[in-house]
Amino acid sequence: MLTERELESCYLGQFIPVHYHHNMLMDNRRMSGFKAAITHLVAPGAKVLELGGGTGVLSWFAAAKAEKVWCVEYNPDLVAEAKRFLAQNVNGDKVEVIQGDAFEYLPPEPVDVVICEMIHVAMLREKQVQVIESFKQRYLEKFGGPLPLFIPEAMIMAVQPLQQDYCFEGYNAPIVQFQEPTFIQPGSVELAQPSVYSLLDFTQAVPAQIAWQGVFAIEHDGTVNALRFVTKNILAVVMEQSTTVDWLNHYLVLPLAEPVSVQKGDQLYVSLEYKAGGSIPSLQASLRAQHLHVVEAEWTAQSQHVAAYA
Repeated sequence: MLTERELESCYLGQFIPVHYHHNMLMDNRRMSGFKAAITHLVAPGAKVLELGGGTGVLSWFAAAKAEKVWCVEYNPDLVAEAKRFLAQNVNGDKVEVIQGDAFEYLPPEPVDVVICEMIHVAMLREKQVQVIESFKQRYLEKFGGPLPLFIPEAMIMAVQPLQQDYCFEGYNAPIVQFQEPTFIQPGSVELAQPSVYSLLDFTQAVPAQIAWQGVFAIEHDGTVNALRFVTKNILAVVMEQSTTVDWLNHYLVLPLAEPVSVQKGDQLYVSLEYKAGGSIPSLQASLRAQHLHVVEAEWTAQSQHVAAYA
């Protein structure tokens, strides 16, 4: 019988089955990006903690230079697999795999770097924000400052209006979709440029609640029937080269409940609100897209109504 925390983890995606991790290991953009960031940020002899270690591969990247790595994983099946894999790899003996809850675990001594790859596009499903904020508080209480470096260091999230083709062999099905990043999608028409709606910097306090409203300048005639969410993970800042090591999640395309017909030059108002780590439906339910002049008329009517009773 699963506990309440385990049931929540299964739903939110933190209790990822072993067989799914093959896809993660095969994701070259993910693997090469994290390897480059870890190689850059982990100094020789460093102490490293990974929260949510999965198969242990990111801890193993760190072990190439680190003196000691603690790899915390909640799923007992993955704990066993990580131990088995690490035993087959050079430097695997530097990694101690611990079955534990990332919301509760603290290393036995201060660490230099914390790796936490609980990342879903738009910061949905997996509770990375809550895990890191909890860790910061507990770490400072136990060890004092300074805090360790975090991988990723930050996230940039953007949203973009689309006209999305939802016709599948004649069957109309507006459904949640994931798209390969940076590739042209034949069924997607970009009706405006993406707009950044949130920047999460893990060196600062990160609120779990995300809310945004903004206006898009429509560039083409069409129908806005979906919003595309883009998440760029800043894995490491390379100061000496003035560059960053980045990783783009798959794009998330959410259909709108009420599509909006637009023409070039129109201004489209969009608002959204959700909690980091929440479900995809929670974000989808909050989405609002309307012509700006319609929204402004509503605001004026509301102001007049309030003034009448003031």
